Amino acid sequence: MEVKKNEVEGRFQGHEKGFGFVLREEGGDVFIPAKFTNGALNKDLVLCKVTRERADTKAAEGEIIKIVERGTDKIVGTYMHNQNFGFVVPDDKKMGTDIYIPKSKSNGAVDGHKVVVKITEWLDGRKNPDGEILEIIGHKDDPGVDVMSIVMGYDVSVDFTDKVYRQIEGIKEEVDLEDIKGRQDFRDVKMVTIDGDDAKDLDDAVSLENLPNGHYKLGVYIADVTHYVKEGTALDKEALKRATSIYLVDRVIPMLPHKLSNGICSLNAGTDRLALSCIMEIDPSGKVLGHEIVEAVINVDRRMTYTNVYKILELEDEEIISQYSDFVDMFKLMRELAGILTEKRYRRGALDFDTEEAKIRLDEKGKVVAIEKYERNIATRIIEEFMLVCNETVAEDAFWQEIPFIYRSHQEPNEEKIDTFLSFITGLGYVVKSKQKVHSKELQKIQEEIQGKSEEKVILRLMLRSMQQARYTATNDGHFGLAAQYYCHFTSPIRRYPDLQIHRILKENLNKGLSEKRVESLKNRTTEVSEISSIQERVAEEIERETEDLKKCEYMKDKVGEVFEGIISGLTNWGIYVELPNTVEGLLRLADLNDDYYIFDDKNYIIIGERTKKIYRLGDTLQVLVARVSVESREIDFLLEDTEKV
Repeated sequence: MEVKKNEVEGRFQGHEKGFGFVLREEGGDVFIPAKFTNGALNKDLVLCKVTRERADTKAAEGEIIKIVERGTDKIVGTYMHNQNFGFVVPDDKKMGTDIYIPKSKSNGAVDGHKVVVKITEWLDGRKNPDGEILEIIGHKDDPGVDVMSIVMGYDVSVDFTDKVYRQIEGIKEEVDLEDIKGRQDFRDVKMVTIDGDDAKDLDDAVSLENLPNGHYKLGVYIADVTHYVKEGTALDKEALKRATSIYLVDRVIPMLPHKLSNGICSLNAGTDRLALSCIMEIDPSGKVLGHEIVEAVINVDRRMTYTNVYKILELEDEEIISQYSDFVDMFKLMRELAGILTEKRYRRGALDFDTEEAKIRLDEKGKVVAIEKYERNIATRIIEEFMLVCNETVAEDAFWQEIPFIYRSHQEPNEEKIDTFLSFITGLGYVVKSKQKVHSKELQKIQEEIQGKSEEKVILRLMLRSMQQARYTATNDGHFGLAAQYYCHFTSPIRRYPDLQIHRILKENLNKGLSEKRVESLKNRTTEVSEISSIQERVAEEIERETEDLKKCEYMKDKVGEVFEGIISGLTNWGIYVELPNTVEGLLRLADLNDDYYIFDDKNYIIIGERTKKIYRLGDTLQVLVARVSVESREIDFLLEDTEKV
């Protein structure tokens, strides 16, 4: 479609008060007053005419003249009943309008039901859109309905189709003798899985031994999912559509049905399992001298948890050591090798974003009983390092074989974003050598300098935000954050489709090679899988973040009036963001600081009082009182503990 000079095509971002913005790729979004939205709803692709624009600030105003493409026709919301009709209040407040439901289209919904509604007649600027209720999720107060409402809002499939279930009916619960033929037998190799306490889909096992020449022999054994998920089947198509498992606070929406993900594909201890394995010889400097990728049959000796390995290696817990006495030496050797691999990555400039994650604990009714920080420890680092070196080894192998492949790429930071971050760092007193082409070693140096300081966590988060997002590509573009020339995702085919596709390519290449025709076909396939997987990964992240924010707000709802200690995690024109030790973040509005008039100095990144010159900086500790919590809008407002006393 031809776009005239004073016209802009972009996504419409609505607001609950009726106005909105058209988002421009080049920045400087166009403000659309409520009377000029002309029926556009949040996420619609629209064409707007710019009616006013200021070149100095990029500020612009306009009116929507055409809706190019609707963002969605399915909306999740709460049904409200009137005598002769009903209406749905969307959960997404950016929709800015309710949806009218004729009585005949209510599908049995009653007041308070969370529903999925399909729009049948669009808003025309004069009246609300009409709709019909497709599905009732449940009553808004029922356990789990809040989380499912978020999931359904992203149009994510939760259940598998009958066609998929029929396909997996014939899959046995144990490995068949026929399946073992031609595979390397590692069932006598001492190996373990190491995962979280509540993990059920165990897709990687590890073994480690010293070789006579002083080198390490590291075995990484990954569930051979492709043996059960055949290309082009209903199961395969559904797996690609999902592209990833989604890990929510109260459930997992798996990429594969539980019969596979928790059953025959899961490397459960004491059972024969099929695996695609990468066996590496690593020297004392961490260099991989040789490797072999083979189809295998394995039998895991122990199902270990991060907690118990930590207790063995760090706490020297005698009871746990006694329980796993045959494996203690191997765990010590694993710690040794993990340290070597960490040091090697560090020397080449790899960045370590040790971001804090929350573990949200719920009771049987879905109510939050605790929010705890998820702590990384030596056990998690061991597995991280072993998976990283395996992923690099496999990616390099594929690159030099010149076979179609899916790489995990992380491009260099966007110039504008990294310049903003480096200017901010300089303002805090940190020295940056070069602002031209920033090498990861320069950022690594900043990470060293901030270690242990009050602002460390906040600066790391800002650094991470200045990075590009990692994505899947059919070309080898390198990984900036890991300072790796070759990288892929090979180690989690139960929960990530790119890993599954990589396995399929590697196995085919190992067994019969790839014909020219197949290579061409796979080039198209790897591009398609990369694009779909990158998009679905973002969707999963959004759902996971939204459900976490929801539960954090629910948890803080009955803490109104209580006082907590937190650190300043962000500064803006409108307020100070404060993060509590349990990772909950809230806003301290400048309008609520009544001892002075405060302004945001974006050059020095501080909030400063006009009269008192009192300064608030990133990393400062504050005592805050929980003033307001809105579960609906996922917002928490704080007051300074002594605000009311001033």
